[in-house]
This record gives sequence, structure tokens and C-alpha cells, in this order.
Amino acid sequence: MARLSDPDVVAALATLPGWVRRGEEIEKTFKLPTFPAAVAFVVAVADRAEAANHHPDIDIRWRRVRCALTTHDEGGLTDKDVALAREIDAAVETVS
Repeated sequence: MARLSDPDVVAALATLPGWVRRGEEIEKTFKLPTFPAAVAFVVAVADRAEAANHHPDIDIRWRRVRCALTTHDEGGLTDKDVALAREIDAAVETVS
């Protein structure tokens, strides 16, 4: 899979509210109502990531969960990251 060009990343981020680029990653921090909801969200993300065979970096701090995506094999951002970001956004709706 080819890396996205900078204009492609900008265009993708325009369709992903709250996601920002940090170098060769995109990331978003989610705020959940409770710690158990945050853990349930992480499990929902894990299930979707496993199905996509594409795994984000996840950092959980009480009710906040930070997800960061990059395609390590390609050395940067690809369509896989954009697709999983959409799945992660959908996952939060299942636990909030």
C-alpha cells in the first residue's frame, strides 16, 4: 500500500473531526464518561483493529483514550490509517 501524499493527508483529516497529524501519525484523544467506558472503548477498538490487521498505539489515562495511527511497514500514513480512524470514531459511539 502506498503512502499518502501530504495533500491526501490534509484532505483525509478534513473528513475526520478531531484527528490531527503529528509527524507521520494521525491521532485523536477521546474523552469517555467513566473509566469502565474508556476500557470498553479500548476493547471495541481492539476488535476492529484486529479485524483490519492494523493496530493503533493506544494510551489510556482514566477517562481519556489517545489513539495514534501510522503504517509502520510503509513508513508513514496510508489509506489503512484513514479507514481505521473511521472505525475508531464509530467504535466510540458504541460505548458512549
